[in-house]
Amino acid sequence: MPPVSGDNLHRWFASGWQGLHGHCCRAVRIMRDNGPSQIQFWLLALLIGIAAGFAALGFRLSISALEHLVYGADDLTLATMAERLPWYWVLIVPVTGGLIVGLILDRFTPDGRVRAVADVIEGAALEGGRVETREGLASAAASLITLGTGGSSGREGPVVHLAGVISTAIAGRIKASPMTGRDLLGCAVAGAVAASFNAPIAGALFAHEVVLRHFALHAFAPIAISAVAGTVINRLQFGGLTEFDLQQEIGLAFYVELPAFMLLGLVSALVAAAMMKAIFRAEKIGDRVMGRIGWPRWSRPAIAGLLLGLIAIPFPHIIGVGYETTAAALAGQIGFAAAIIFAVVKAIAVAITFGGRMGGGIFSPALVMGSLTGLAFGIVATAVLPDVSGSVNLYAFAGMGAVGAAILGAPISTALIVFEMTGDWQTGIAVMTAISLSSALASRLVHRSFFLTQLENRHVHVAEGPQVWLPHKMRITAIIRPMDAENTPSPDLTRNLLAAGQALTEGTRFDQALREFDRTGAAFLPVIRPPEPSETGEAASDLPGPEIIGVVYHIDALRALNQALAETAAEEHS
Repeated sequence: MPPVSGDNLHRWFASGWQGLHGHCCRAVRIMRDNGPSQIQFWLLALLIGIAAGFAALGFRLSISALEHLVYGADDLTLATMAERLPWYWVLIVPVTGGLIVGLILDRFTPDGRVRAVADVIEGAALEGGRVETREGLASAAASLITLGTGGSSGREGPVVHLAGVISTAIAGRIKASPMTGRDLLGCAVAGAVAASFNAPIAGALFAHEVVLRHFALHAFAPIAISAVAGTVINRLQFGGLTEFDLQQEIGLAFYVELPAFMLLGLVSALVAAAMMKAIFRAEKIGDRVMGRIGWPRWSRPAIAGLLLGLIAIPFPHIIGVGYETTAAALAGQIGFAAAIIFAVVKAIAVAITFGGRMGGGIFSPALVMGSLTGLAFGIVATAVLPDVSGSVNLYAFAGMGAVGAAILGAPISTALIVFEMTGDWQTGIAVMTAISLSSALASRLVHRSFFLTQLENRHVHVAEGPQVWLPHKMRITAIIRPMDAENTPSPDLTRNLLAAGQALTEGTRFDQALREFDRTGAAFLPVIRPPEPSETGEAASDLPGPEIIGVVYHIDALRALNQALAETAAEEHS
């Protein structure tokens, strides 16, 4: 045996590192060429869950550090501390934060818009599980500054998209198929949500229910692994403590009190719908105002910050995520009038934050609104029927879940998030009663949910299912038959169809092609490539006519669409 020396140790470590690096490179090449095996995919799920967990933890700690820097407190005591600060400081901080946010989004995004959960849903449905990387990182930075300097939103939206950036990088590295890319995205989302809320079960179900929008069995195990990994990362920092402590045992007079929770569910749906419509209205007003005044788009978040600062001077509870207000509502420490006023002002502040193109998510504001709504309802209910009523805390608890589920369009995962954040599993019947009715009613007042309505407003039709969004995604390029191929019509016949205005252009979407086939009743249509625009200023009459590059048969279009739908169904039921 050779003597142990510094040179021997160096050579031993160098050879070991080279061997490990070689094995890793070979593993990446195998996954890139053949796709990951089940064991490899589970290992990837574990690594993605850890990475997403650290991203969520880092985001949360960074918000807390920034809040301490500018306000001297974190979100659990932020409103109380802001009351003691000079009014000009409460006003200046969100304006400064909004200005920085505007500059970041103006520089790194093409539209000045923050990316969040809706964009992750779009990436899962239409982009093979990929999301925008550069814009996502910029959105995370903008949301961090928004939440740390007085914006009224939540941290889950940017964290979910940030996790999507991580999975997109890995999917690109291994050249993952669309199905594998979606599964990796689900793993990342599960790890991020679980780490954000210390809620492993809810994190896994959120990925299925909200992002992937199916419960495919093949994806369940890796997504669960990622959710557990993300939760472990959270608990290494914060331990096993729940986000909210209900402080007292709350009971329910079963059956007798359930009609009150049914009514609470309907009220919560109206509150959720009003809040969502206020946000969408604020966005339209913001677009209109910015168009009229002609100011640069980077000034829009600063204007919103000014409005938030003015509101925060008398109502500091609107600042940040709002956990202090939620905890006070769950503990029954807010009166009826204050709960109503706080809820209205919070809704206005959230609408300004979103309408001003600042950063953040919607779920935490929904918890604030829900707890205040439930508390106000509970104060009335227990006063009207004191002999058969439980605690007002339970109504705040149920209202928090009901408004949150209605906004997210995710009754299952929202119920579990609420249970895991409070640690109270004994009042599930009351909470589920309120959640089920609020989700059913709110889905009819908006387009299914807040996220799906956002996508619908951008003309991204994900809510209707793959039979609607697949034809919008697919192009006819893959089914064009060249003019010199067998079984193609004669050139004279195709030119006659073109002269009659019956033709498709290269790159036409499937939905457009199918509508054209329905309009004309043709078995096939010529595909043209329009002439390139002239740089010499030639008149349109002097330009050459469109080039016929091939034909598309109606039966080929239907066959391709049927195959795409079959592949989607196979993935969702695998």
